[in-house]
Amino acid sequence: MSAPAQNANERLLTPGEVATLFRVDPKTVTRWASAGRIGSIRTPGGHRRFRESEVRGMLADLTSEATMGTHHR
Repeated sequence: MSAPAQNANERLLTPGEVATLFRVDPKTVTRWASAGRIGSIRTPGGHRRFRESEVRGMLADLTSEATMGTHHR
C-alpha cells in the first residue's frame, strides 16, 4: 500500500535548498534522509526532493526547542 497522497501542488525542495534553511551542508541533508530523520521523495532520475511543509515543520520544531530548551531546567 502506498502512503496517503500529499498535496499535488506542494513545492519540493532540493537538498541544497533544505541545507540553506538549516544552515548545513547538502550532504548533511542527504545523511538525514538516509537515516530517516527527514522524509524524501526520489525523482525518476534518482535525485532526492523534500516536501516543503515537512521541512518547514521540522525547522519550526527545532527552533522552538532551541529557544525553550535553555529556559526550562
